[in-house]
Amino acid sequence: MTLSVLVLVGSSVDEFHCDLSRVYAGGFLDALGGNPDYRFEVAFVSPGGLWSFPGGIDAASVASAHQMSLAQAVDVISSWHFDVMVPQMFCLPGMTTYRSLFDLLGVPYVGNGPDVMAMTADKARARAVVAAAGVAVPTGVVVRCGDDIDVELPVVVKPVDSDNSMGVTLVRESDRLATAVSEALTYSTAALVESYIPLGREVRCGIIARGDELICLPLEEYAVESIRTSADKLNRTSDGDLYLVAKEQTRAWMVDVSDPITEKVWAAARSCYRSLGCRHYGLFDFRIDPDGQPWFLEAGLYCSYSPSSVLAVMASAAGIAVDELFARTLDELSVKELSS
Repeated sequence: MTLSVLVLVGSSVDEFHCDLSRVYAGGFLDALGGNPDYRFEVAFVSPGGLWSFPGGIDAASVASAHQMSLAQAVDVISSWHFDVMVPQMFCLPGMTTYRSLFDLLGVPYVGNGPDVMAMTADKARARAVVAAAGVAVPTGVVVRCGDDIDVELPVVVKPVDSDNSMGVTLVRESDRLATAVSEALTYSTAALVESYIPLGREVRCGIIARGDELICLPLEEYAVESIRTSADKLNRTSDGDLYLVAKEQTRAWMVDVSDPITEKVWAAARSCYRSLGCRHYGLFDFRIDPDGQPWFLEAGLYCSYSPSSVLAVMASAAGIAVDELFARTLDELSVKELSS
């Protein structure tokens, strides 16, 4: 049976998230587009919320595609009878509202549901949940515009619900705290002020579900001097194209599974996965202090099934190719969800 797959790309928020979505969705389509088991169609959401169904995700194809309203797009999606949707939107509405739309339409999709995505997008809520499950988290406080801040330095200030380390600052001097909070508040309505965990290492742990079993993948470690900022993750070429800095070998590498830190991080990641109510997969960032203690930083529940996607890189290190990773996730969808 050939599955009809809708790839949901773009952003209703801004061009940056559109470009980010295109980077990952392009990798996914390049990797699996020639697989005869799937028939792919693209739905593109532009800033402002108009939809189109272009023949590709390059700028020219998107620009030439007919744009339509949400109501018209729903009619198209309903008439095409897609078997499954692959979400490739990384803005907050894309992670939440647009996934809810497909719940309403009865089209199953891979990855976590909008409730879990909304919870983990809020770093303060996510840390509270995993802390209640016994996972170590840095002490922290949420502040808003005009709040008095009384914390012991050094601290890391970050927007409470922004990704890609935008607006993240390490503050060591008290006269820099207000500026750091103000910077974070340009990306969110609240800032999370966390105690700074002395650097030992910084790693990310991926988990994929296989029935009731949680399979932990090899850790990815990052080159960090103090904290990771947006410059460590994304940049643009001289032509303005977005690219992934974090994929450079000098910035990130796989950790041998025999490393003593692996089992500690795996145990903490399993607790995170279960306490947050994840499905299909999970991705969790940890700071490792000089004594080897993992501290939860945040959950990033994304997988684009592009070879450059972090979870796919980890799976590849475990001997699982990206096409097999995608097929395994489809297997996790119930028979009732995938139509024949």
